[in-house]
Amino acid sequence: MSDPSAEAQAAQLDTSDPLRDFRAEFHIPKHGDVDQLYFCGNSLGLQPKAVRGALIDELDDWAKLGVEAHFQGKHPWMPYHAFVRESLAGCVGAFPSEVVAMNSLSLNLHLLMVSFYRPTAQRHAILIEAGAFPSDRYAVESQIRFHGFDPETSLIELEADEANGTISMAAIQETVAAHGHRIALALWPGVQYRTGQAFDLAEVTRLARAHGCVVGFDLAHAAGNLPLQLHDSGADFAAWCSYKYLNSGPGAVAGAFVHQRHARSDRPRFAGWWGHDQATRFKMGPEFVPTPGADGWQLSNPPILALAPLRVSLEIFQRATMPALRRKSEKLTAFLEKLIRERLSNVLQIVTPAEPARRGCQLSLRVIGGRERGRALFEALMAQGIIGDWREPDVIRISPAPLYNRFTDLVGFVAAVERWREA
Repeated sequence: MSDPSAEAQAAQLDTSDPLRDFRAEFHIPKHGDVDQLYFCGNSLGLQPKAVRGALIDELDDWAKLGVEAHFQGKHPWMPYHAFVRESLAGCVGAFPSEVVAMNSLSLNLHLLMVSFYRPTAQRHAILIEAGAFPSDRYAVESQIRFHGFDPETSLIELEADEANGTISMAAIQETVAAHGHRIALALWPGVQYRTGQAFDLAEVTRLARAHGCVVGFDLAHAAGNLPLQLHDSGADFAAWCSYKYLNSGPGAVAGAFVHQRHARSDRPRFAGWWGHDQATRFKMGPEFVPTPGADGWQLSNPPILALAPLRVSLEIFQRATMPALRRKSEKLTAFLEKLIRERLSNVLQIVTPAEPARRGCQLSLRVIGGRERGRALFEALMAQGIIGDWREPDVIRISPAPLYNRFTDLVGFVAAVERWREA
């Protein structure tokens, strides 16, 4: 099935898109001889073509220079994590000293909670959203138990209060007003992974800090997706992965943010040599003196071969700019929403909020008719090279990423669902 008017509109939008040339900088997986319609940047972003060369450069320096590549390579390894600092800070709206690329997301959350979840007999609870990503729930539950408390009484899970399983700001306000006196930490998502709902970080922080709560964010689905303002939000800390919208490869090096008011904090932390003050690190002294800023939470020297793809990807983001990416993202999601409401309202229900400020790239689509029908549609799309992802029991997540997705891709997705409906 085809809609000439939608196809013509999509073609015109692609032609006038100021970011259209960035698609050519990515490898687009093939379905037979044609490009896949790839809408899974919320799980794994596509590979920038320049990554291969960046990795070869590091392998060549290793081969030619050995240990001296720490100081003499094309991109010397000793300060390598600093090569991504400015661009990473720009992506999340932070000062460079407030961010560091290190470890993985769950590990960073644990390391930061060591410092920022300091429960007492009176204030020991952690607030998360009900249905949080399992790794987050596992992390907070284990932290609660580690400190000798019981998740039955110290884990507050805020249930959705809106029709599609989303959470209003009023519900957050009511919860912190009722329980703020016992909440030690509010750990909240930037974008909720299942529904695609985006939250106002500054407002969440304001509400929680008004009741004395420490505030942290999991930005797994927000970094590289939304133009964040982490410093201005006032959050105490945040962590994110970089293999989704930041296109840095499977298991890529994650990121962490610590607000500058904690730059010289005496909060307890797990310490490692790489977090020691850079000026005296090689004196090999027995006493740990943390480097000021987020760097002071590092444990070990960074993995160069894993940082190289992040450096490449962040250079692309610098050229594209987050404001321009956000403008295109809003147009892509609005165009997809319009097509679904006009042509697929008897097949798909949009779970993600309609207000642009409450969503990023992702639309979570509930398949009408239940799980069996939903899986049938998902598998039919996959068989045609249309790649989204599935979340139980009946949701397909479609995430058009502005760096490499086109408006014509969205027409192709809608047409494929129509063919399946009519088959």
